[in-house]
Amino acid sequence: MTLSEQAAEDLIAARAFSSGLPGFVGIAVDLLLDPACAPTGRRPLRHGFLDTRSPRLLVVSGPPSPGIEVALKRMTDDLAAAGRVVEGHGLTVLAQATDTAHPEGPAHALGTATAGIRVGLEAGLDGGGPLGIDHRWALAHTLAPVLAASFANAPLRHGRPTGWRSVRQSLRRDTPVLPPVVGSPFSDSPTVDGFSAVDGGSAILGGSAVDGGSAVAGGSFFGGGSLPSDPARSWAAHAMNAPTATGRTLRQAIRAGARLTPDDVDRHLAALRPPVAARGHLEIDVADRQPGTGWRIPAVVAAALIDDPRAADEAWQATAHLGAEPRLWERAARDALTDTTLAAAARDCFMAAYGALARLGVSRELRDDVAEFTERYVFRGRCPADDVLDRAAARP
Repeated sequence: MTLSEQAAEDLIAARAFSSGLPGFVGIAVDLLLDPACAPTGRRPLRHGFLDTRSPRLLVVSGPPSPGIEVALKRMTDDLAAAGRVVEGHGLTVLAQATDTAHPEGPAHALGTATAGIRVGLEAGLDGGGPLGIDHRWALAHTLAPVLAASFANAPLRHGRPTGWRSVRQSLRRDTPVLPPVVGSPFSDSPTVDGFSAVDGGSAILGGSAVDGGSAVAGGSFFGGGSLPSDPARSWAAHAMNAPTATGRTLRQAIRAGARLTPDDVDRHLAALRPPVAARGHLEIDVADRQPGTGWRIPAVVAAALIDDPRAADEAWQATAHLGAEPRLWERAARDALTDTTLAAAARDCFMAAYGALARLGVSRELRDDVAEFTERYVFRGRCPADDVLDRAAARP
């Protein structure tokens, strides 16, 4: 079956979201290897899977889980199992988020030569309110550069400072904060608001629910601001105009006479690595690899800010204005929380996230870990990359 341009766009929009009451969480953690000779294939782990994305990169993808604590426990188990596989092949997992990727390098390096942490959340409910799909889609986009700056941890290349706090996020420097507005004209030349690479997203979270959850309706959550009226069409517009591995967009390929099938579209969607993606569920891909068990903090903060209605309202108040900020993704990657605008938004968001954790039933230990990260980095206008840079400067 060959798709027309309109049919391809309709197909992407139809698969964008599967409505579901927020509460289920999925996590994927990248493992950057040395040397670059990852074992091929997919391996089942205790809960999820270990996938090879490139010779340099393995991905541990956890299943959708009922709540953040369960998701973290399952990922902890699977990371331990993945570590045994890595050791069995005589490989080492690098502590940093990138080793050889160049800030001016190809976009596919984001998913094949850099390590990040992705969080999968339910798409949300049909209709309005902070648990609605429209609201969660827009909030995820305004939060994304704030979280990227807070968790920046890739300042080096070949052991030397690059001038960026996150080489990984520098590959997104031209990304706009808000997604395309449906009905706007599209350029025939690729505009980079997303990147082709290999996706390591977790399983689709559509259709699930959490006992005892309540949907909050209300018209004030997104009062003010111009937002896409149809998130599914917004995602389809992005996907049609994002470059493929060949450098052409799907729209350009079809207009040039390419005979694309649904399988071709699926491969293209799987290769897209924007900060926020619609994969039936919401996929948030903004955090660099963190030291030790620090991978838990981005997952906890993202889930709290988007799934808790009160925290979501507070996060929107803190980030709604960021859609008008010039070159915000470049600033997040280069300056992180030394940028005063990002730092102010991060302080408000992390406070909102911490306040949500007790309401979400998160353990005291995990709440303390979030508080420690907030005090060590966010309140001081720092990110984990600053520790790396301090150590690099201290070397003789």
